[in-house]
Amino acid sequence: MEKRCLKVAFGMEDDEHLIDAHYGDSEFFAIYEICENGSVKLLEKRHNKAKDFEEEEHGDPRKFRAVVGQLLDVDVLAAFRMGPNFLRIRDKTNKVAFFTRTRDLKLALQRFVEDFDDLWERVQEKKRAIEKPILEE
Repeated sequence: MEKRCLKVAFGMEDDEHLIDAHYGDSEFFAIYEICENGSVKLLEKRHNKAKDFEEEEHGDPRKFRAVVGQLLDVDVLAAFRMGPNFLRIRDKTNKVAFFTRTRDLKLALQRFVEDFDDLWERVQEKKRAIEKPILEE
């Protein structure tokens, strides 16, 4: 049987802490492959090109598209806190949102591993509902 793995983007402030601000304001995204057997592998640190986006309004939908557009290859977006665009991500994309409830990256990774089965199911549901356009407004 094929091993189940998910690709996850953590919104980071530095190498050890998730950002305590909007996901779109992350310094970079730590992209991990996390598997059901508990294996965790850092794939890359991806610069957040949307960080300096000039927002016309708080939670600007254009910034939302700029953030999601650079994470199209990721299954789950992991963040410490939720802003208005996180609801858009949850409701209007094929991405699953995961709230870590901690800024500590090691603890956030551990929580993801503990919730793996639930997150896997949520990702599969999103994939089954894929006829939804990725970025509807």
